[in-house]
Formats: sequence, C-alpha cells, structure tokens
Amino acid sequence: MSVPVYLASMGEPRARERTVTENVSPHGARVISKRSWRSGEEALIAPLTGEFPQVGTVVYSRHKNGEGPLCLGVEFLDRSVKWESYSVPSVGRLSLSRRDGKES
Repeated sequence: MSVPVYLASMGEPRARERTVTENVSPHGARVISKRSWRSGEEALIAPLTGEFPQVGTVVYSRHKNGEGPLCLGVEFLDRSVKWESYSVPSVGRLSLSRRDGKES
C-alpha cells in the first residue's frame, strides 16, 4: 500500500520531505527518502491528511536496486497504525509522461 506522507528527523522536524510509503504494516513502514538515515535514528512520519505524526525507529536504510532514492525500514514501537484510512489508490502507480505527450 502506498501512502503519501511527510518524513522528518526528530533532530530537525521542520526539515521535512514529502514522500510515499512503498509498503506498510500496523507496526512499521518502508518509506522512500532523498537523504541518508542511520539505523536507530528516530523519524517522524505524518500522513498528508494532517494526522498526528508517528514516531518510528529506522531499522535499515539502503538504496533501492543499489542506487537512486533510499528505502527506509521504520518500526513503530508505541502503537499500531491503521494505514487504510490514509491510502490513496493511484499514488505509486502513476505513469510517467514523456515530452511527446505519450505515457510510458
């Protein structure tokens, strides 16, 4: 399930990035990020709907397919998350448009 979220470090909560989850569970999520994260670092993840942010611990941070954006494994220790209420069906499945106007 892909969910649009804001992602920020607990150390710099105002320096957030808009991103999406690739996979979710009641106790964690796999989130795409532009910046490097350390295992054990705390992250704030807030759905774009304005819900209260969840605090999670980064379990892993690695490049998808060895390059490109980072994938974070984030675990929520305090409570479970009901992701179904935040999902947007078409996010993550958008086709890329080429300059000639045809979809790829």
